[in-house]
Amino acid sequence: MASRAPPSLGETHHRSEMKIVLIGGRQMWDIEASGKSSIGNTILGIDIFETGRRTAQCVSGQRYVYGRQITLIDTPGWWWGYPVDNTPKLDQLEIMRSVYLCHPGPQAFLLVIPVDTVFPDIFKRSLQEHLELFNERLWRHTIVLFSTITPPNDISLQKHIGDWPDLHWLIKKCGNRYHVLNINNRGDDTQVTELLEKIEEMVAGNDGNHYETDQALSEELEEKRLAVNEVAKQMMAKVQKQRTRLRALIKGEATSPTYLRLVIVGAQWAARSSAGNTILGEGVFDVADNTRRTVHCVTRHGEVAGRQLTVVDTPGWHYNSSLQNTSKMDRFEIVHSVFQCPPGPHAVLLVVPFATAFNKSYKRAVEEHMGLLTDAVWKHTIVLFTRGDWLGDTTVEQRIASEGKGLQWLIEKCGNRYHVFDNKNRSDETQVTELLEKVEEMVAENRGCSYEIDRDVSADLEQKKRAGKERAQKITMKVQRQMTTLRELFKGEEQIFSEDELRIVLVGRREAGKSVAGNTILVGELFPTALTKEFRIQNRTMQCVMQQKRVAGMKLKVVDTPGWWKRTPQDARDWVQDEVVRSVSLCPPGPHAFLLVIPISAPFSEGDLKAVEEHLGLLTEKVWRHTMVLFTWGDWLGDRAIEEYIEREGEALQQLVEKCGNRYHVMNCHGWDDGSQVTTLLRKVKEMVVRNKGRNFTIEQKSRQKPMLHWLAGKGMMTEEEWNRREEELIERMLKAVVVEPEESKLPFVQGKNSIDFFIPSMSCETPSEVGSSYINYGAHAKVSEWRVKYAGRSAASSGHGTMSSAVSYMGESLDQWENLVKESLGDGKIRARMLDSPAKSEAQTYGVKTKRRNSH
Repeated sequence: MASRAPPSLGETHHRSEMKIVLIGGRQMWDIEASGKSSIGNTILGIDIFETGRRTAQCVSGQRYVYGRQITLIDTPGWWWGYPVDNTPKLDQLEIMRSVYLCHPGPQAFLLVIPVDTVFPDIFKRSLQEHLELFNERLWRHTIVLFSTITPPNDISLQKHIGDWPDLHWLIKKCGNRYHVLNINNRGDDTQVTELLEKIEEMVAGNDGNHYETDQALSEELEEKRLAVNEVAKQMMAKVQKQRTRLRALIKGEATSPTYLRLVIVGAQWAARSSAGNTILGEGVFDVADNTRRTVHCVTRHGEVAGRQLTVVDTPGWHYNSSLQNTSKMDRFEIVHSVFQCPPGPHAVLLVVPFATAFNKSYKRAVEEHMGLLTDAVWKHTIVLFTRGDWLGDTTVEQRIASEGKGLQWLIEKCGNRYHVFDNKNRSDETQVTELLEKVEEMVAENRGCSYEIDRDVSADLEQKKRAGKERAQKITMKVQRQMTTLRELFKGEEQIFSEDELRIVLVGRREAGKSVAGNTILVGELFPTALTKEFRIQNRTMQCVMQQKRVAGMKLKVVDTPGWWKRTPQDARDWVQDEVVRSVSLCPPGPHAFLLVIPISAPFSEGDLKAVEEHLGLLTEKVWRHTMVLFTWGDWLGDRAIEEYIEREGEALQQLVEKCGNRYHVMNCHGWDDGSQVTTLLRKVKEMVVRNKGRNFTIEQKSRQKPMLHWLAGKGMMTEEEWNRREEELIERMLKAVVVEPEESKLPFVQGKNSIDFFIPSMSCETPSEVGSSYINYGAHAKVSEWRVKYAGRSAASSGHGTMSSAVSYMGESLDQWENLVKESLGDGKIRARMLDSPAKSEAQTYGVKTKRRNSH
């Protein structure tokens, strides 16, 4: 390896001095770090920058490298995919300070990106916002530096750049300057010398000029840094004085509490479960990932540092969302948490991660969700900061001071009680013992009292929880019964839908996940999306867009539409409604299905129902026959059944689901690995299409003469449309009848005069009649007609004992028994034979003959 020592006298000099700033983001999965510190060490040839922990403040390193005096500045990284407003203020301050640590300014910025990192549109937006911390001239001095731990492959790199248009945009923005550096191969001198030569070429292209800095801004940043340090110093002294007073108070007590009850609350991804595991010293709480989360309150016990502990973990709210955007299911669990450790918790640990900014929206989310526990909770609350590794070589007080009034308000609200956890370092037991000491100090300040709970409220919550589960099970049974019945009714009629193409329109409110659902269905990044709330506003769908792809052997056409709000200004409402109507024309001759997208992570209110009805109502009442509810963010359910969410959200959502024929599906939108969720959705859509006799949705029917049909007993004439409508009404009435529950399930079964004994009609008897060039299955209609006339026609359905509905409910006590009963009755060959002789069958055959004769003239 060539020497990196200072050049000897007479040695040919390249540029005598080179000043470089390393910048880049961090990933939220796999290995977080981008490798900036390792890149710096590789360039300098020695370990100057620490790689074992995160860079929290700018760090400078210098060394002679191949005849050049190199100064490198390492900087804190930001989260890829998140806007600059979500980056902690101290990190922003340090990134801006970096250019002033190499006076008069850097000649080069190395934008470090791991070579195999995906680079979607939200990464581009995040990058643009963070680089605005500098000025526009930065791009003239920037080289994209791909870090890798394996030998670089130019062919695969070019393919990777081609796969991500925004990565191609970035390289072009940097004047097509990029380089690859293997941080695991310091022995390869050429990769470093080639990089330095590219930097020199860039500097020459800039006429030898460095990046220009602003001296006034430099002084302003230094003033902010000093002010933060001063506030941090004062805060530390104040807290230390308070703790000294409380420790003296505890020493004066005869005994210290040996049993502590703790409840952990906070936002999703704040590391609540990890904090619980750190406290108890073992993995007793499931740690969530992108596909799982805590959905129930979970209580665990243990002995730590001579104290008996009860720790309750709770579901988190969605990052910085307001309370009105938190589902009723999660609100209930948060309230329920303090009743899990009677007579009440000694401490509520409010978990706040250091890895993100405590901005206005985060403050509002904390204040509103803590309000569920009333103002009394603040006397018993300690702020537990997680991601202690994010601190690096900074102090917790510096972080609090730099974030400004919002976080300082929270600390004061909690009586200046706070603590820091590094959940990645559980071997450090002192962080747990110190937390428990702070809890004891708070208990002493509260004169030994815990957070008070109302026993009557506790009993009421338990009763509501049990009743909710029972109602959810009834919803499950009802839907399963209807599904089983419909599948048997239409068994053998799958050929009704013979198209190779399925056309789908996605509709719903804003931020429901329509575009993400579309990408999941089509297994590709075809619709622009943004998984962070702030970028969703910038990236939302403004007009209908159609994308198509072959999936699971079928050509899919999917139309994404603009979303609506519950309270939208009239001009915006008109525009959205126009786009919803226009969506039908983008997939001619019309969509087979409307997927009404509803996010599970949010509540569903009467206002939401009204908005849905207002927008879909523009497509006429028949749109509901073609509509299925698509619940997005299925991972938010955890191990809950979707029916629990439907039940908990109340009548508005239940009414909507029923309006859609109890058709719904749950989709996890975090990845495309689970292909089964898409194939299951497509199967349900096809079943709905078969239920609609293969017809797609159309807004206007072409005017044509409607053929007339004789009714069963010669009671006047009916058009084909009226015939079909009557058939649909009969099916709907039957489906409602098979799910009605008895008023008292303990009543013995009595065969009523008009009760169903065994028979529900099958729709599988095939007797097509020709009308023009189309075929209509009148065998199906005949079966429904006979079922109604013989078994239901002489008695209206009711919920009374001994009627049709009570008999059906009795039969459905066991879902397995119900399925077997339906299959036996509909699969009986005698039933099919009887149908061939039915009056309705004869009428259908007569109509077929008459139609042929009419069309022959």
